[in-house]
Amino acid sequence: MATFKQYALSQPIIDGLADMHIDTPTAIQEKVIPAVLRGESVIGQSQTGSGKTHAFLVPILEKLDAKEDTVQAVITAPSRELATQIYTVATTLAKHLPDLRIHNYVGGTDKSKQIEKLQNNQPQLVIGTPGRILDLIKSGALAAHTAQTFVVDEADMTLDMGFLNQVDQIAATFPKDLQMLVFSATIPQKLEPFLKKYMANPTIFTLKPQSVIADTVDNWLIAAKGRDKNQLIYQLLTIGQPFLVLIFANTKHAVDHIHQFLTDQGLEVAKIHGGIPPRERKRVMKEVAALKYQYVVATDLAARGIDIKGVSHVINAEIPSDNEFFIHRVGRTGRNGMHGTAITLYTPGQEDQIAELEHLGIHFTPKAIKNGEVVDSYDRNRRVTRKAKVDPRSLKIRGLAAKEAKKHKPGYKKKIKKAEAKEQWFNARVKKREALRASRKAKKSK
Repeated sequence: MATFKQYALSQPIIDGLADMHIDTPTAIQEKVIPAVLRGESVIGQSQTGSGKTHAFLVPILEKLDAKEDTVQAVITAPSRELATQIYTVATTLAKHLPDLRIHNYVGGTDKSKQIEKLQNNQPQLVIGTPGRILDLIKSGALAAHTAQTFVVDEADMTLDMGFLNQVDQIAATFPKDLQMLVFSATIPQKLEPFLKKYMANPTIFTLKPQSVIADTVDNWLIAAKGRDKNQLIYQLLTIGQPFLVLIFANTKHAVDHIHQFLTDQGLEVAKIHGGIPPRERKRVMKEVAALKYQYVVATDLAARGIDIKGVSHVINAEIPSDNEFFIHRVGRTGRNGMHGTAITLYTPGQEDQIAELEHLGIHFTPKAIKNGEVVDSYDRNRRVTRKAKVDPRSLKIRGLAAKEAKKHKPGYKKKIKKAEAKEQWFNARVKKREALRASRKAKKSK
């Protein structure tokens, strides 16, 4: 069995991994860590929850020199939550490297204080959102031009959220011999020009999962059929004993609406979306991580920024417009071999959206709520897939049957049976004659 010791890591890093109860590298870590340690630029593509964060943090921390008072590595993430998550992992891993400075720069925080602190010393490792990092570079406070390694995490989400131009400007300030590491669940075509611009001969690792959704996740589909979705969600939350449930909606308004309804029912529910002030969001995230809340309602902005152990259920209150968001939502549960349940609610008219997800290789199990329990339901395509019953009778007899059935006179069934028997007798005679003629022709030809 592979262990992190095979990479000849320093003892402080091994101790940091041990503190996190991590001793066996995942598939992406086995491939990426040695490549990064060799100084190669890397494009790593694998599903969410596969361990990409440790795959780049472990070798970067190993290579950092705490004695050098310069920026040596920069990591960008598309959301404050994700950047903070990476920062938390990095500081935990570097717990036994007390002289190493790791700073987190995200929007919504006090930029003037950050600039003031940077005047005294520079961090060796910079983590943050593209906008804030670029602002600090442009102000002259952050001397990131000395960085030897640049990580673009969740590159597809960076592109989707419109931050790629800012990442491009950051990358342009680094030296030409920069080691660039790009990690993403998918590599969209629009991302390729950026990759070609900064990465000449990258080492590419593509780990495609056997299934789009982890085998440890039960993926349920429930039809709302005009029922109140909020009431359905409340029922799902109160059936059984879910440990921690993440509920995803497409808009801030929808999150607020669901949150208010569930709170009115007496549940302790947290909500996370872009409309909540950064400090409040940070506080809520800490409380969620501390398991103060059993239920969390969030938008897709927070979907990749939530990395909480023990998420037992994910509920899609709405189907996202982007199929990739669906995968990332569901990827919050069933992690590290643990069992999870993903539940998607849909309404009539959304069958095409479900079909698109199924085309990606996502399999749904139809369910319904009856008598306070989640039970198996029928396939929504049953009308299309079921075989039509074949009527063996001739068109003549079928027509007669339909005609007599409309009249519905006494003895009409006997009349139909008699007609059917007569037709069968006649057909038998015809076949007998055809067989006799064929036999005569065969004798004459001899």
